[in-house]
Amino acid sequence: MLNRRRFLAAAAAAPAISCSRRLGAARPPNVLYILTDDQRWDCLGVAGHPFLKTPNLDRLANEGARFANAFVTTSICSPSRASFLSGRYAHQHGVQNNFTDYPTNLASWPAQLQRKGYETAYIGKWHMGENNDAPRPGFDHWISHRGQGQYFDTEFNLNGKRQTIQGYYTHTVTNLSLDWLKGRTAGKPWALCVGHKAPHGKWIPEPKYEHVFDNLEIKRPATANLTGPNVPSFVKERIKTWHGIDGNLYGHASYEEFIRNYHATILSVDDSVGAIYDALARSGELDNTLIVFAGDNGFLLGEHASIDKRTMWEESIRIPLLMRHPASIPKPVVVNEMVLNQDVAPTVLDLCDAEALAGVPARSTRRLMAGEMDPAWRKSFYYAYNYESEFPYTPNVRGVRTDHWKYIHYPNGDDSPDKYLAELYDLRSDPLEQRNLINEPSARSKLNELKAELQNLQVALGAYPDTMPLNPELKMELPEASIR
Repeated sequence: MLNRRRFLAAAAAAPAISCSRRLGAARPPNVLYILTDDQRWDCLGVAGHPFLKTPNLDRLANEGARFANAFVTTSICSPSRASFLSGRYAHQHGVQNNFTDYPTNLASWPAQLQRKGYETAYIGKWHMGENNDAPRPGFDHWISHRGQGQYFDTEFNLNGKRQTIQGYYTHTVTNLSLDWLKGRTAGKPWALCVGHKAPHGKWIPEPKYEHVFDNLEIKRPATANLTGPNVPSFVKERIKTWHGIDGNLYGHASYEEFIRNYHATILSVDDSVGAIYDALARSGELDNTLIVFAGDNGFLLGEHASIDKRTMWEESIRIPLLMRHPASIPKPVVVNEMVLNQDVAPTVLDLCDAEALAGVPARSTRRLMAGEMDPAWRKSFYYAYNYESEFPYTPNVRGVRTDHWKYIHYPNGDDSPDKYLAELYDLRSDPLEQRNLINEPSARSKLNELKAELQNLQVALGAYPDTMPLNPELKMELPEASIR
């Protein structure tokens, strides 16, 4: 027989036991990871873009978390994509150019979820291993292609069998993703990665958006004229190359067409996000799905008289990053802390209650998305880019960025005043990076502080001493290689 004390203790414990069982039986969230190619951080309506409307992406931001200061640590496609998957810097995962595949023995968040029992799929642009479209480890379902793919009629590898699928790339990968979602095993969690080609150049809008910005007045950006002192020599020298504002413009007839078409391809991506969002809502899976949307790197659209990425200026390294998952993000939030592309991996695994990746320098953003302060969050980050002989317009880059300052170092060059001058910017007073303070006596103490921080980060991350190849003299003729 129970006495009163035991009865009350048992009664008090019963709800907790029941709740614990319910939590233990709850299915972990699905994961929808959507990656675009060369989309800048400000190419979102919700980020204040002056003419680009992205209602479906804005909806993700308004129902979840928008990371207002999200960055890549190497601003080219393949290294960045590997960092998203592995949680590591390029010198750690080994994918340091656009021709290296993701190492088959390197852990990734999709492979971790697969081991946890998730059904996993990759559909769209992979772009690691230029000529290899074979299925990769970590994915039960695989649809991708060699290299860049085409905006129309791309040949895909569908789980080992090649097939040219007619139609516009963005809608093709969307329809393939929707088809895969319809066939999921009831009650089993899934992780779907969708890789878009857009807005990678040469950008070709789908017909319905081909002329959408024709009447829009296009002006060159404020920093296109290279005004002010202390402009690195390589910036001036490449103005008429593929990476300069007066060069090839990725095959477009004019700067105005270049700008209009870039933004028009993003409209189709926004439609794709809306179609998948609506399908998840109809299936009842929306609120139990962690949605992650990101760009693989930024892109210069004439700023600093430059085109492309690779450099450490804001337009090159800053990316859009959105997440939606009501259980983890109880109310809409704008995260202002500096978040890196490699933070996506530990965040996904944390929210899915999966085994963490061992030894990665990245961190889960769970607390930030919940609106909490995280006093231990990074105050600076390390950036690195290695010179590519195929695209000899950007030298080696090493740098450090803090909340308000940026120091850019060009190894093997910036010790010579007539070569690749180093750069120092006060981002608070000069967000467009127009005034290089590298030779300002008043900024000398800050320069020394950031030089020391750069070395400290390199030592902590295993990147010191540096082993990048020596920079040859920059060659400014156009290469025969295709645009990467």
